[in-house]
Amino acid sequence: MQAKINEVANIVAIVGRPNVGKSTLFNRLTKTRTAIVDSVAGVTRDRIYGKFDWVGRDFSVIDTGGYVRGSDDVFEGEIRKQVEIAIEEANIILFLVDTEQGVTGMDQEVAMLLRKSKKPVILVANKVDNSMRQTQSAEFYSLGLGEIFNISAMNGSGTGELLDEVVKQVPEDVEVEDLDIPKIAIVGRPNAGKSSFINALTGEERNIVTEIAGTTRDSIHTRYNLFGKDFLLVDTAGLRKKTKVHENLEFYSVMRSVRTIENSDVCVLLLDATRGLESQDLSIFSLAEKNKKGIVILVNKWDLVEKETNTAKEYKNKILQRLEPFTDIPIIFVSVLNKQRIFQAVEEAMNVYSRREQRIATSKLNDTMLPIIEGNPPPASKGKYVKIKFVTQLPTRTPSFAFFANLPQYVKEPYKRFIENKLREQFDFTGVPIQVYFRQK
Repeated sequence: MQAKINEVANIVAIVGRPNVGKSTLFNRLTKTRTAIVDSVAGVTRDRIYGKFDWVGRDFSVIDTGGYVRGSDDVFEGEIRKQVEIAIEEANIILFLVDTEQGVTGMDQEVAMLLRKSKKPVILVANKVDNSMRQTQSAEFYSLGLGEIFNISAMNGSGTGELLDEVVKQVPEDVEVEDLDIPKIAIVGRPNAGKSSFINALTGEERNIVTEIAGTTRDSIHTRYNLFGKDFLLVDTAGLRKKTKVHENLEFYSVMRSVRTIENSDVCVLLLDATRGLESQDLSIFSLAEKNKKGIVILVNKWDLVEKETNTAKEYKNKILQRLEPFTDIPIIFVSVLNKQRIFQAVEEAMNVYSRREQRIATSKLNDTMLPIIEGNPPPASKGKYVKIKFVTQLPTRTPSFAFFANLPQYVKEPYKRFIENKLREQFDFTGVPIQVYFRQK
């Protein structure tokens, strides 16, 4: 069966020198529209990845600000790296400048890089909160980047016009033919073994039906038929060598992962067993979880780890502790080099896909969950007793459940986690983020 789908991968990057208000604008955008508002914890000391919606279009936004570290003399080199990565990976770039400070040498340096790029660039003059600043912002025409959009990220003025321009400059989501089969993304930080994993799979006898052009120049969707299972493998690993960018690896791996994760159903996250779960791995895991994708973790290079009786069990527990509260995740120890358990990994990814797609009949949900709730009702709050009468699965792309109650506002987070755990116990959602809502009956 073939159907048409819209691939959502509109990436907006905010670039500029330090202290021009990039993070303030990021926070403003991700809170402007409540349709999709999400930021990933643990990416760096600053939140850098979020989503926003404007006039019915979905966008991912990257704030490059959190990655520029060090003293003033290293700032320029770091900013150059971030701008170069943003030029490569984003659909559109917002170049933020500070009207209070005026044009600086660093602004001119960034502008020169952006003028050479073929990406749409919008010049955004920030801190324009009075008529004098409006006049002052005209000096940024000297950067040679066309029209200036005056905003105040702090109070929000001008951001509507700016977003209208973003929508105008980013083409409508490209419709691609969807083969209606699972899309499995291989993700992880550099050198974790993504390319080797894919090579190990492609080196075996299997049927490549066709090469399908990916949604970007970076991702290849290859159709596989393995053990009777049909799926698309989404690969961004090792497709192009970077000659110019000697990047901050954490920023780069997260930036590359955004598009791949958003256009997949299940993410196979490769870890390097000799290094454990590092901050980049957590960042990529968070991206997958926040986008409600199925997740399988592969601990690669397991052949290089010295083992005792409980080594695998202890290693697994350490990983799960760091991933709390979402710990219902399959973890498989593999050696890509020796082709140990790599096909088990693919099989588990397909199982996670099936769990993510499952629909549970309303009658079965109520027959199962209501007796559990009756035996463990929500704690009373302010003398009020919460009564849950009905539950149903919502018609969403990923598993979401609505519990109808007389006083949903009194249901606290610990009880929501209890209900989620019970849903997982009863219906097997291993590897699948699920959402639980309490609504007025």
